[in-house]
Amino acid sequence: MARDHCVPFRSRGGHRATDTTRRGAPGDRGGRAPAPARARDRAGKILEAYVEKSDTFAQTLVSSGTFGFLPGVPSAYTQPLYAWFLAGLYWPLDRSWAVVGLAQIVVAVATALLVLAIGTRLASMRIGVLAALVATLHPYLVWHDVHVNREILDGLLAAAVVLLALLAFERRSLLYALGLGAVTGLAILSNARLALLPLVLAPYAAWRVRPAGRAAAAAALVLAGAAVVIAPWVVRNEVVIGCATITTDTRALWKANNPATYDVLARGGWIDDVPDLPGVPPWPEKAAGISVAAAKAVDECAQSRFYRDQVFEFWREHPGEKARLMGQAVAMLWSPFQSVTADEPGQQGLSDLLQRTVEPAFVLLLYGFALWGAFLAPRRFLVLAVLLLGFNTLAAMVFAGTVRYRAPWDFVLALLAAFALERAWALLRRRRAPAAESAVS
Repeated sequence: MARDHCVPFRSRGGHRATDTTRRGAPGDRGGRAPAPARARDRAGKILEAYVEKSDTFAQTLVSSGTFGFLPGVPSAYTQPLYAWFLAGLYWPLDRSWAVVGLAQIVVAVATALLVLAIGTRLASMRIGVLAALVATLHPYLVWHDVHVNREILDGLLAAAVVLLALLAFERRSLLYALGLGAVTGLAILSNARLALLPLVLAPYAAWRVRPAGRAAAAAALVLAGAAVVIAPWVVRNEVVIGCATITTDTRALWKANNPATYDVLARGGWIDDVPDLPGVPPWPEKAAGISVAAAKAVDECAQSRFYRDQVFEFWREHPGEKARLMGQAVAMLWSPFQSVTADEPGQQGLSDLLQRTVEPAFVLLLYGFALWGAFLAPRRFLVLAVLLLGFNTLAAMVFAGTVRYRAPWDFVLALLAAFALERAWALLRRRRAPAAESAVS
């Protein structure tokens, strides 16, 4: 059994959690958002009620120079890239919905241009345009591009990774292999679940490189590029926090891996709803809401080790339950339907109706055309697509699955679908041509 009642760490000041965690933002609960019909009234509140912790980190960084929940209390309790992105907006401009929304629209446009470049490189400008349109008009992304949404950077970096991987493969270039590694490092700083992605990309970049020594160098450069980008942040955490890590938030991993998780997710909840261990001291986010003294008393590294040990013990002692969770995660990741039940007032009504109808219809069509396109796309891209989508699926099996974790990678399906759409249009024109000729005669 997992050590539910054994707590080997304590807050330095003896503080303990006594109340429930504040309900997270829609982005923290599977990426849900307030109803479009109320968007105008809620726009000014989006940065108050519908935010993730990166926003708090960004505000603290701008106001005090501290990366953490509170000034003077540094933390590593989140992946840093999105907080840096927001801080880069708040410092010279303003913390407002308009600033964040417009900046993220720019990011979305950049992502679309990268998808256009990928499609053009794979086949033609037509394929690129089709893929960019399909990726950009994804209903989930259309709404979330203008909300506080960490995955907006995930999508941009994922597209950059795909383009650089193709360039490294096609040109057998060591320079592009190094660039691929560097961008993958940025992606890891945005999403720690991608920590092992360089190990997947390195063989791909080296696949066609000859001789063997040069191929090994290409693979090593992918790994080195990622390490160089990640290293300063890991060193900062070692020096300032006390442990070499990307994030100390292993509590989220435990929330996704314990005996209560399956039932919570099965009834439409999210991992935020999983009950906390009894008697544990407050985690960094909760401690920051108690007092500065409570926040300073938290030993993030000890908590990180404790929850990681809990996860490993759960895997070791409950392999059958973990297997059930893995199957559930895959189903939730790839389901075209929302797997998390809306419980906020702003998520009801028209917004909920659109999420339950328009979005699933779009995704089902995307899946169908992508499957067809898999038989038409160049093999070099199909292999890369299988590697990336397979890796994302494995990451969900370790953690949890939801549309929020799949959507940044749906542009890969859009690229495959573009080949099918082009073929479908060609077949349609071919069928219409004899009819037009007979009408003229």
